[in-house]
Amino acid sequence: MYRIGVDVGGTFTDFVMVDTEGGPTAFHKVPSTPDDPSRAIASGIVEMLELNAVSPDDVGYVGHGTTVATNMVIERRGVPTGLLTTRGFRDVLAIGRQTRPSLFDWSVRKPEELVERHRRVEVEERLDKTGTPLTAPDLEAVETLVVQLRDSGVKAIAVGFLHSYRNPAHERAVRDLIARVAPDLYVSISSEVVAEFREYERFSTTVLNAYVGPRTQKYLHRLREKIAACGIRVEPLTFHSNGGLLPVQTVEELPVLTCLSGPAAGVIGSARIGAEIGESEIITFDVGGTSTDVSLITGGRAQFTSSRLVAGHPVRMPMVDIHVIGAGGGSIARLDDAGALKVGPMSAGAMPGPISYLRGGTEITLTDANIVLGRLNPVALLEGRMKVDRGLAYAAIRSQIADPLGLSVEEAAYGIVSIATANMSRAIRSVSIEHGHDLGAFTLFAFGGAGPLHAADVAEECGLDKIVVPQEPGTLCARGVLLSDLSRDYVRTALIRVNSESWADLVALGAELSEAGRAWLATEAIPHSGQELLFTLDARYRGQSHYIPVPLDDLRSDLLDDFVGRFHRAHADQFGYSLDGRDIEVVNVRLKAVCHVRKGESAAPATGTSLDAARIETRQVYFGPDRGWVETPIYRRALLPAGIPFAGPAIVEEMSGTTVILPSQRAEVDGLGNIHIALER
Repeated sequence: MYRIGVDVGGTFTDFVMVDTEGGPTAFHKVPSTPDDPSRAIASGIVEMLELNAVSPDDVGYVGHGTTVATNMVIERRGVPTGLLTTRGFRDVLAIGRQTRPSLFDWSVRKPEELVERHRRVEVEERLDKTGTPLTAPDLEAVETLVVQLRDSGVKAIAVGFLHSYRNPAHERAVRDLIARVAPDLYVSISSEVVAEFREYERFSTTVLNAYVGPRTQKYLHRLREKIAACGIRVEPLTFHSNGGLLPVQTVEELPVLTCLSGPAAGVIGSARIGAEIGESEIITFDVGGTSTDVSLITGGRAQFTSSRLVAGHPVRMPMVDIHVIGAGGGSIARLDDAGALKVGPMSAGAMPGPISYLRGGTEITLTDANIVLGRLNPVALLEGRMKVDRGLAYAAIRSQIADPLGLSVEEAAYGIVSIATANMSRAIRSVSIEHGHDLGAFTLFAFGGAGPLHAADVAEECGLDKIVVPQEPGTLCARGVLLSDLSRDYVRTALIRVNSESWADLVALGAELSEAGRAWLATEAIPHSGQELLFTLDARYRGQSHYIPVPLDDLRSDLLDDFVGRFHRAHADQFGYSLDGRDIEVVNVRLKAVCHVRKGESAAPATGTSLDAARIETRQVYFGPDRGWVETPIYRRALLPAGIPFAGPAIVEEMSGTTVILPSQRAEVDGLGNIHIALER
């Protein structure tokens, strides 16, 4: 049986196919189709099956990571949406937390709400803080409001009532009414999207879910149809932001779960590969066409967060903690009004892309600079399948940047790379040094189409001593999809002060979540799978406003002391102190229901016999004003021998990426096909 993993990026769509019986792993890449991402997925699967002589009947698994929902929010391409909320809370989305997104930058503005004020309407209903009904909703009045919203052109309605996380009855009654009165409308209720207190984040997440819901449904319908048309008989699974996979039906109901799904797959894949090679302290460095995504792995475990912003809008969902900046291969380089060189965050994207891609692009990108400097192949990428033109990029850099600044073309191109390196390095420091971690203890795990291209410079600037580049790094997010299990998250707000008596209430709440998790797992009967329930308690010292997650192996009556000890240690690790005598309050109880999927073992990649056999050519590569142009050997990665070190400068080319090894670095391929780069200081 074959398993296929897919990752949809802004520039390319990546594919990895594994033979569960131990055959070779196949990698593939096609240009993305932003107007309909399912087209690139279907065509890429067909091409990969044909290239590897695999029958669609032999495919037993298709999983994919996508940023379709995220892009809809960023580009504001969701559907017109309405909000029904408790009287007096119409403007919660506008008021927010009354904090500026960037305190010292007056040009930065909060994003406009996704629901216009005239489509945010109030309902006469109320629950108290315990969930006890005070005023039942007048369903006749609600019906009038729903009809008005429908007639105004909305395609989706979000329902967010005060304290509904304690008692969902009012929201469910309104949802049922909408289904009867306006069955064509997409409906999201906050008690089912995120059953947590703090109405601003809960309402925002619910609105986002409704805003992207109808178009995400259409995308998933097209995807299912296209995959079926390929002859594949299994339903595709979708990777979600907390590091697992979900069936299509769940994603159609909760598309907000997929925000940052593609980058999260790369982090999970990095952690799994790191465990194979004995690396537990990792900084993931994923550079694609549009963005750089960095994350921290400590003790072999990815870091998670329960809240983040997507295009300025709060999303209250458990997700892999990833820091994203606008720096990628397609990042546009330009001179600003003051004549200073800027790189990013705007990107040329898949179309028209960099100037050198011969698709009509007119704006210089980071990729163009790397081609001019000889770091990227100046003739063709993707092992010859994608022609490029160095001359076009050279002329554009000379006319748009070098001549206005009085620089040579190579100095201007190197300046573009240096600015991008500085931006990427700041992102790495933000997830490490700024949280008290010693960078010297970490390995930089470089992937994405452009991660290995820039990792050497970034490592030098950050003071990192080790770099690991996995096999076919440009497809690692797709590979991460194949290394993940099915999972779904559940949460209930507790707000319970912890003691020997109240612990029983928390155990009872955990039992309710377990029942819901087991019911979901029962619907996902997959051969060779195991089930696991993982608990996390969001806790704080009584009187604090913030809280920290405390993972637990189980939530039983005999584990109170274990939880208290874990909380004190976790607080000391994060903030540098603990208050052993202070009361502890549990804010939320979280459950992650996991269905372990048989992943199969792929064969170790074939390696070459000697460095001379792996050498394709030599070419002039520019390594900065101090080193200048250097005659540099170019190696084909698939032919590099394992266990034989080689010194930089060197360039290693493969289908999905290019690895740069600087003159001060040494590299070696391990038995699993990973390149290990060490800096000599």
